[in-house]
Amino acid sequence: MTTARNRATDSIRRERALAAKAGLLAAATGADAAMNTTAFPDERLELIFTCCHPALAVEAQVALTLRTLGGLTTDEIARAFLVPEQTMAKRLVRAKQKIRAARIPFRVPPAHLLRERLEAVLAVVYLIFNEGYGGRDELAADALWLGRALAELLPAEPEVHGLLAMMLLHDSRREARFRDGELTLLGDQDRSRWNAEQVAEGRGELNRAFALGGGGAYVLQAAIAALHAEVPCDWAQIAALYGRLARLTGSPVVELNRAIAIAEIDGPEAGLRIIDQLRPSLGDFRYLHSTQAELLRRLGRSAEARDAYQLAKLLTHDGTERRFLERRLSELAAAACSPQPSPKPDRNPRSPGSVSTCST
Repeated sequence: MTTARNRATDSIRRERALAAKAGLLAAATGADAAMNTTAFPDERLELIFTCCHPALAVEAQVALTLRTLGGLTTDEIARAFLVPEQTMAKRLVRAKQKIRAARIPFRVPPAHLLRERLEAVLAVVYLIFNEGYGGRDELAADALWLGRALAELLPAEPEVHGLLAMMLLHDSRREARFRDGELTLLGDQDRSRWNAEQVAEGRGELNRAFALGGGGAYVLQAAIAALHAEVPCDWAQIAALYGRLARLTGSPVVELNRAIAIAEIDGPEAGLRIIDQLRPSLGDFRYLHSTQAELLRRLGRSAEARDAYQLAKLLTHDGTERRFLERRLSELAAAACSPQPSPKPDRNPRSPGSVSTCST
């Protein structure tokens, strides 16, 4: 894979050198040299646009590019798409077979064709960042670099600025999300350790997206991230934005995040009712069970919370998240060994405690 990436990069560099020399030749003969120069500010971004060929379905474009260029394993890509690893492996094989059968060329698209590939390119950068958000700082840094390069390449695209804003706002909390190697939830984070410059830059990118008339999925996610950076959080507005995002994307994961916000407004029981409706589509999604466990814990339903934590732990591969869940289980066990007053429903909770983007 490394050899293939290096060869692809070398190919693009040769094309750039040829374009530069052709431009000099054209200038010497009085022709227009601009058409021979590349618009891409970053070679990796150029490779991603090249791999996201519209002859493939968008999901296939994204998965194949993540595997070839993004540094993600098949298992990591499968988890991002919420499918079994075997299913994703088959999809990758079919995509490669289609490339061979259709003789899809490895060619940098011209500037006027970039927008037809933008949806897949944004998804690639988003999922690279999403994988890096769990602690792989090098991937998060790569995604931010690519996001800035995209904003330079396509400055009039609101979703580009929305994606960059969302990544900046979430990444600004990186130093505070982990304390002594352990995961720290949003409500417990030391906000003095947030990167104030990144927060300001993220809000600036979000304002740019709004000024361009943006209202797509990435702009909405950035707006939600900006609200999480405020004290106190406007949970009603966050829930409303998640509702808009859910209608736009049809994603059950978005609806799960809305359940967290609803629990902050109307109490844990309201959040649990939404979670029950999501069980058929998210039965193997670890964050469904960790969120359910937190809400049950806040209601004092310790036995049910313990079962949900155990299931979430079983479905979790990340070591930091597993330790967080083990810590919660230990807290439940310690509470069970000491006399407790009768639990009362928490009508004014601090934070849902779910190990999700919404709360961490």
